[in-house]
Amino acid sequence: MPTDGTLLDVVLRVDYPNKPQALRNVAFSMQQGEVLGLVGESGSGKSTIALALLGLSEWKEGRASGRVVFRGRDLLTASEREMQRVRGREIGLVLQSPTASLNPALCIGRQLGEAWRAHARGSVRERDEAVGRALARVGLPQSEEFRRRYPSQISVGQAQRVLIGMALMHSPALLIADEPTSALDAATQLEVLNMLAKLNRDTGTGVLYISHDLQSVASLCQRVAILHEGEIVECGRTQAVLRKPRHTYTQRLLACAPWLQWWAEQVRPERPASAGDSTEACAPAVVRATQVQVLWGLKSPSLSPMG
Repeated sequence: MPTDGTLLDVVLRVDYPNKPQALRNVAFSMQQGEVLGLVGESGSGKSTIALALLGLSEWKEGRASGRVVFRGRDLLTASEREMQRVRGREIGLVLQSPTASLNPALCIGRQLGEAWRAHARGSVRERDEAVGRALARVGLPQSEEFRRRYPSQISVGQAQRVLIGMALMHSPALLIADEPTSALDAATQLEVLNMLAKLNRDTGTGVLYISHDLQSVASLCQRVAILHEGEIVECGRTQAVLRKPRHTYTQRLLACAPWLQWWAEQVRPERPASAGDSTEACAPAVVRATQVQVLWGLKSPSLSPMG
């Protein structure tokens, strides 16, 4: 276990038979408890990074090289047996399509129970208590009636909460959230973002938040990495990147949402940057739910400053 607070250190390249260098020159790091946003357009390689971190590149006939050092271990050199212990227990994953990710033939309680049994052993009572805690953590009913429902009998927003509860079942150090709000309406997106902010604050779980939506990334993440055509072209504190984007691609992204730069100028930084800070290794601040509400127009920055 690293003693400097580093959770994840990545230098990555991924090749596919029909697309060599699908990812190249991808380098980023995360601190324990940090929320890092990974932004890029469709096809830029965001989900490819998620698969590589979980040792699943071969699932799509890809080959990952470089290093993925998680809590001091290089996962690219780990065996499949070792990775099975990491997936779900140390690294959780939330995908973008909750209805497609849940098994339509199994009730909600059963699916959560199976997720618990994947990395734990115990009595039926212990399993049921764990399922109840998972539901409570994401603000869902713990009743037997809700547990007996099937995915088709709950809303898309509830299904996404179930997936997040399932991913957090074993209190992982890292949660990979791959476009978790893209299938949701605006109100439900806000609920999920607030929930992720609260879970990060309460549990200290690091979050790699993958999205094409700059607004949600700006509202949730302490730092942001911009992915373009398979490589990270810019990485830094979210407010700093929004205020003064350096790369032309980042500038083009922000030109589509110029009010984000206005927002970055209005909010107060969560802590002053020290002279020794760098874009890659700066101590993360805790995400505040107020930040999410400000950006989504539910609070006025002038009346509710972050701090």
